[in-house]
Amino acid sequence: MTLSRDESEHTDQLDTRMLTALVQLRGALQAARLPLEVAGVEERRVARQQMIDQLEDYVIPRQMSIDAPVLVVVGGSTGAGKSTLVNSLVGRRVTASGVLRPTTRSPVLVHHPEDARWFGQDRLLPDLVRTDRSTDDPHALQLVASDTVPVGLAILDAPDVDSVEEHNRTIAAQLLAAADLWLFVTSAARYSDQVPWDYLRQAAERSTSVAIVLDRTPADAVQTVAAHLARMLASRGLKDSPLFTVNEAPVSEAGLLDPAEVADIRGWLTSLAGDVEARALVVRQTLDGTIRTLARQTYLVAEAAAAQLEALAQLRAPVASAYDEATERLLAETGDATLLRGEVLARWQELIGTGELLRTLDQRVGRLRDRVVSAVKGTPQQADRVLLAVEAAAEALVLDHAENAAERVHAAWEGSEAGRGLVERHAELRRAAPDLRRRAESEVRSWQEEVLALVRAEGADKRTSARFLAYGVHGLGVALMVATFMRRAPLADDLGRTLLDAVFGAESVDSMIEHAGASLERRLHVLVDAERARFTTVLDDLGLPADAPELLRAASRRVDDRRFEQARSAGEPTT
Repeated sequence: MTLSRDESEHTDQLDTRMLTALVQLRGALQAARLPLEVAGVEERRVARQQMIDQLEDYVIPRQMSIDAPVLVVVGGSTGAGKSTLVNSLVGRRVTASGVLRPTTRSPVLVHHPEDARWFGQDRLLPDLVRTDRSTDDPHALQLVASDTVPVGLAILDAPDVDSVEEHNRTIAAQLLAAADLWLFVTSAARYSDQVPWDYLRQAAERSTSVAIVLDRTPADAVQTVAAHLARMLASRGLKDSPLFTVNEAPVSEAGLLDPAEVADIRGWLTSLAGDVEARALVVRQTLDGTIRTLARQTYLVAEAAAAQLEALAQLRAPVASAYDEATERLLAETGDATLLRGEVLARWQELIGTGELLRTLDQRVGRLRDRVVSAVKGTPQQADRVLLAVEAAAEALVLDHAENAAERVHAAWEGSEAGRGLVERHAELRRAAPDLRRRAESEVRSWQEEVLALVRAEGADKRTSARFLAYGVHGLGVALMVATFMRRAPLADDLGRTLLDAVFGAESVDSMIEHAGASLERRLHVLVDAERARFTTVLDDLGLPADAPELLRAASRRVDDRRFEQARSAGEPTT
């Protein structure tokens, strides 16, 4: 049946729309990575990659080249005689055959010379390097032009589906997934093997056109074996698949069977190649069945992507909990006098003395200031010792909380299926970062310098004497740090605050403490957030798009919509 110009243009438009939907489906599958180890993920990873491969190897190229020759992939069990059959159909030796297994190491595609343009590198199976010579390179596709193959038909000899070599099995599966028509070759000794039937089941599920060749069968067993094989085909949804038999017969020195042995198969293939409508029906049936199966399987990948996002959220939860708590406790303990213990307290008491100076606070501030100058300027070493003690105590506090947080998250991840693989690859996450002590030291020292600068600036505003600033800034700075560490503590004997109020006034001191406290908290946030980022970066680097499941489902729906459009246009029932 010849289509009118309008019908042809409409069909072309539908094919273009389908091609766009298929490219979008491939993009959604490529974006839906499944890196986390969760239940059933390995099966979904394999399925996803197979779907991408099939889209790239067969579906998209075939959708772009509907009129390309029918690709007949000859596949089957080890020792079934595939290569001999291919050579016999072509009429000359084009592919290796022999006793040693596996025989076929790289696929061979035989086509008519006029059809060579259809099998370039950008066409079917684009990841296989094209060659015109015999090769054992498993990544190559040998192209053989032969005028004994009819125009519109190409025959591809594939490796054994049950090969002892894994790569052969992988290539065989890839080639069968790219077939318009699968010529399944088996023998009386191998026809009930499980592996080939698994492939046949998949072919039936996606409506792939299949023809069966019962090869190397003794003449007296042909009828019995063929009848049993036919029943097996019918029970597996392949009752309409043509079944050919080839008797066990001698092979010529050229490696060929007698032409009469393969005449029925050659005649059927030649007839198919010469019938444009029949050829198009085979291509459309296989292509539509494959697309339908891909669209259905996409929902399983979407479920797997959703499981990945759920696992990701479960991994993020302990990170947020541990480091939020670390931040909260750090901020609390740098304001509730926790730091004013041990070495810090001892050095502070050395600096402030017995407190006799502060018992006269009811006297005039001017007289107190004179005595403060006298007291502070005479103890610069004590002030420096307090600064060092503060630095060491703050560093230890940061390290302690960072170590605790890292241990908590590491334990939580190690106890989960998804996180176990991450901690195995990132053993450094068990502890705080090796450079945390150095960074903490840098931040604390910078904060101390900021506090001293604040005291200097406030002293200048109060027109404090240059001599006082030169000798007393460290002592007053230490006092401000002490007051900052006690800013949220319950009522206590805060000698530092009393001293500061006497020198600067209560209102100014409130502002200074607020400034120093905010700066300290900001620096603590920087330190803790950097530790948190060690975990969150690992999770972010997994590259899990939050919209992956919905993009997959949407892509699948678009493909189904295009299928229904094509079916309605052709007046066919839709599935």
